Amino acid sequence: MLDAVARSHWTRSASPDELEKWESVAREVAAQLAVDALERDRANRTPHAEAQILKDSGLVTLLDPEEFGGGGAHWETAFAVVRILARVDGSIAQLLAYHYVNEAQIVLAVPSAADRVRWFTETVAGRWVWGDSVNPTDPDLTLVPSGDGWVLTGKKRYSTGSAVGDVLLVNARVTQGPDEGRVLAFVLENGREGVEYVDDWDFLGQRLSSSNSVIYHGVQVRPEDVLGFLTDEAFSSLVTPAIQLAFGNFYLGLAEGVLERAREITRSRKNAWFLSDADLYRNDPFVQRLFGDFVSQTAAVAALAEKLNRRFDAVVALGHGVTPEIRGELAIEIAQLKVVSSDLATDVTSRIFEATGASSTASKVGLDLFWRNARTHTLHDPVDYKKLEVGANYLNGALQPISLYT
Repeated sequence: MLDAVARSHWTRSASPDELEKWESVAREVAAQLAVDALERDRANRTPHAEAQILKDSGLVTLLDPEEFGGGGAHWETAFAVVRILARVDGSIAQLLAYHYVNEAQIVLAVPSAADRVRWFTETVAGRWVWGDSVNPTDPDLTLVPSGDGWVLTGKKRYSTGSAVGDVLLVNARVTQGPDEGRVLAFVLENGREGVEYVDDWDFLGQRLSSSNSVIYHGVQVRPEDVLGFLTDEAFSSLVTPAIQLAFGNFYLGLAEGVLERAREITRSRKNAWFLSDADLYRNDPFVQRLFGDFVSQTAAVAALAEKLNRRFDAVVALGHGVTPEIRGELAIEIAQLKVVSSDLATDVTSRIFEATGASSTASKVGLDLFWRNARTHTLHDPVDYKKLEVGANYLNGALQPISLYT
């Protein structure tokens, strides 16, 4: 139940039955997406149909409380779902991952229990997909008080899920009045007057993540649109560890996906290299060595991800009991995953061609899709700064200031 004391309905941890249920659903969705993943990527169309698949499967309401008709599942389960989808379609895995974190602001940013009930009720009833427009590296939007609300003007790039989202989570800094300088989080329904979705997302990878720009032309923001002001309070700021942990699982899924596809390619080939003594290509010792290296690295990253997925649930379950120290320790552990999962995804998706051979570079094979997705998204925030965070903490016990990246 939602109440002002507990603040969160996420308690305890995922049961084996919960994980099995939703992983099975995710595998069914992944099988559906895998049929034409390459063709859809190349078409580079706004993923309305894919968003509907996520809705129909129940995955979009997986984290919502059961009392409102949601799945009542835990973060460990949500991260596992993202990992499974990433094995076949990185774009849609990203879309769902961001949705989970955006929607979590109902718990993390809304101080009123009654308001949380309202937001969850509407979200589950509408099976909303939550897009976002929060990129903190862009110049801040202009948010000016007007009557009992505000007027929003400006542009945000990299607004993932914005064109397909039923609602759009926006972060904007108040530029006038008594709250000047504070960042307000609020939600706009798709089609709100003055909101322009710009079809400018044409990048190397993650083509169907709907991460286009959004322009705001004097948009009216009403009091009922507001989630709350962003703060450095430890529990509320778990949004950043959540998204970084989602990244780690996403990158892991890309590595696992390219390995699965490469195994199919390798096992289907008959002849080994003419200088090899092997009878079949898959029996060549150099090919086996490469796979052995990649699979072992992936297994190690998977072990760390699974450990942290469960640990995240344990921290969220503390609610207001989350201290800055607990939050900081969790963020460092997740930064460690970010480092090794980023390196894994970019390395394996690039070097896999050494194992599968020249013929696997044919356009019809589409093995490049995994590399393009990994190369694009791992640049979201520089992994070198995560390495610095981990090193500074190990040497000096230092923690980075709270932000939407740390």
